[in-house]
Amino acid sequence: MTSIAIPRRRKVPVTLWLGLALLGILAWATAGLDIDGGRLAGLPKTLARLAGLFFPPDVEYGQQAVIPAILESIQIAWFGTLVGAVLSLPLGLMAAGNLFPRIARLIKPVLAMIRAVPEILLAIYFVPVVGLGAFAGTLAIGLHSIGTLGKLTADVVESMDARPVEAISASGGGALAVLRFAVLPQVLPEIVALWLFRFEINLRASAVLGVVGAGGIGGVLLNTLRYREFAKAGAVVVVTVVVVLVVDAISGTIRERLVRE
Repeated sequence: MTSIAIPRRRKVPVTLWLGLALLGILAWATAGLDIDGGRLAGLPKTLARLAGLFFPPDVEYGQQAVIPAILESIQIAWFGTLVGAVLSLPLGLMAAGNLFPRIARLIKPVLAMIRAVPEILLAIYFVPVVGLGAFAGTLAIGLHSIGTLGKLTADVVESMDARPVEAISASGGGALAVLRFAVLPQVLPEIVALWLFRFEINLRASAVLGVVGAGGIGGVLLNTLRYREFAKAGAVVVVTVVVVLVVDAISGTIRERLVRE
């Protein structure tokens, strides 16, 4: 007797299910946002009209008020990044599961809770505690940087080459010797590059924290918009964009050299 071959049912590719799920989420989000098609079509024209109000910018105001404020934002971002870098390095090492598996189970949730709170909410909390000004913004950026940089440090350590660690451990080296001669030489250049990248992010964040009274350029921008002084607001925007682009270029060059080495 000849057997009859029963055709197998073809499995639906996982990518198809994933695509359908993403489309469903997109439809759900679109319905919830109540997007008006007419207003969306006229958005480019409206944005162009509003952008025209900011130009030409008030150059004199930019020299008198904007440059000191943007320098304060740089100070906030830089000091906050240093605080986050110094404190996140030991926490990130302890959060690495390949080095300290038991301690990592405790440290990782702590880092996750820290970075779950946005900088602006931290600033809102710190302003009543330490008062208005740059100190509150520095604390907010520094604390949030600890959570983010600690997690990134742990990821870098967990993805490193384990052979140097095994070699030093096999030769009788202790935990400090492993960190000094096997771990840090591998991961430190990449970690420093992450610190610089975090500084770029913190510079943008510091420009927003001024809105809640935490110092920096954000407060100046809020005041100009509040009184509808658009030429002065244009000076704030131009100086902020130029400074951020310059910092990004310098930081990107340094990070590229660190990663190459």
